[in-house]
Amino acid sequence: MHAPGRFRARRLWLPLLGAALAVVALCAVALARPWAAPPVAPAVAADQASVAVAPAPLTLPDRPRVLVFGDSWVYGSAAIEPTLGFAYRLADELGWQTTVDGVRGSGYLKPGIDGPAYGERIAALDRAIDPDLIIVEGSINDRRLHPTGYREAVNAAWDALAARFPGATVVILGPAPQVLPVEKATRAIDADLRELAASRGWWYISPIAEEWITPDNYLDVIDTGEIGRDHPSTEGHAYLAQRVAEAIEAMTEQTEVVADAPQDPQAIAP
Repeated sequence: MHAPGRFRARRLWLPLLGAALAVVALCAVALARPWAAPPVAPAVAADQASVAVAPAPLTLPDRPRVLVFGDSWVYGSAAIEPTLGFAYRLADELGWQTTVDGVRGSGYLKPGIDGPAYGERIAALDRAIDPDLIIVEGSINDRRLHPTGYREAVNAAWDALAARFPGATVVILGPAPQVLPVEKATRAIDADLRELAASRGWWYISPIAEEWITPDNYLDVIDTGEIGRDHPSTEGHAYLAQRVAEAIEAMTEQTEVVADAPQDPQAIAP
């Protein structure tokens, strides 16, 4: 016959032993589950990768060398003469020494009529251009291929551009709508380019977000005829040149405001 005290002690230890074995079993299962959710740290790192970097104020010499790179809109399609396209007109608007490199039908994914896609074209650019500023425009031509491989193609092209002209400032000019309402894929391209440019601290101009082309001025900007085929008319190119010039000037005016700002000893930097 067992003493009552010893029996009660055994009964108290049995549940404790069972709980301990259960904990060990759960730990073993957790270690053996490769499908288990990863720790929180990688998720934080992914969020950090998409954080926007504020672009530095744009500073240019008095007569900068500027490369305007893009698709048929840069080429000057539908203008009476291609040299009346908005990219060429920027030289007059802002007093730039402009090199224009536009290939009709091209994009980051799509080869063009007169040349390959953006990445291959960038690899072939003459280093002797040595631009102070590069404006990369477009492109609505990728809207049938987006989104598969799009962001990868953009990043590869921009990496190549930065490596080829490391001293240049890059401004990305997003796609402008050739039809209204703006196509869903065109909006998605605009959003992708905006995010990718922000992650590099590059200036981004969005003709869509800034409503450069609206129902009120659409027919004044876009030639919808057989020759124009939804490209800017000669007058439309002049309008686009003015809008791009205003956007660039706004970037440089920020530098002047900062330079002229009075020093406030009590001001606290953000």
